[in-house]
Amino acid sequence: MTFNDIFKSSFLEKTTSINMLDMVIALGLAFAIGLFIFLVYKKTFRGVMYSENFGVSLVAMTLVTTLIILAVTSNVVLSLGMVGALSIVRFRSAVKEPLDIAFVFWSVSIGIVLGAGLIPLAVFGSVFIGIIMLVFVNKKSTDNPYILVINCEDEHSENLVMNNINKSVKKHVIKSKTVSASNGIELTVEIKLKEMSTKFVNEINKLEGVNNVVLVSYNGDYMS
Repeated sequence: MTFNDIFKSSFLEKTTSINMLDMVIALGLAFAIGLFIFLVYKKTFRGVMYSENFGVSLVAMTLVTTLIILAVTSNVVLSLGMVGALSIVRFRSAVKEPLDIAFVFWSVSIGIVLGAGLIPLAVFGSVFIGIIMLVFVNKKSTDNPYILVINCEDEHSENLVMNNINKSVKKHVIKSKTVSASNGIELTVEIKLKEMSTKFVNEINKLEGVNNVVLVSYNGDYMS
């Protein structure tokens, strides 16, 4: 075996199996669409602590997925080996917001579609999903639930509080009730406001036997 025979291997022959122009177009579109996903995520973010790293990871995820699919579609044998190699990868990062999962799947799916060469589907699908996200996520709702926590001294003050809640809010559900000899009665009530007015909280606080009133926003998890 000569030195030239070593480099005339199937490994070097596979370098020409992927068209260079197709690769540049796919990765360029992956970067552009990934950047679009990042901008949509930034515009629709509704939390308190915005993570720039997560937004950048959406762009990187689109590029990496496109790169993997380009490699897989170029060689059937390589695709089988890639499945085995990627199956050992495990991610332990917890996703706090359910909407973040949608952006992760969006980035991965666009990478798959671009790697498969379905460019019109990737472009149209991204624009359509982006419009849906901007319209529905940024839509201001006037029917958000709230959690009302009240500390009362006795049953009489509890009745006064519940009467005030009945006439002041649109809807209410008692989530928990704690009775203690030292702290009295603690009520946790899920409510929906009338016309987004919170003046009734001040009125409840002035009632006889009421020690403390706390109103917090609620969306499945407690928020401040």
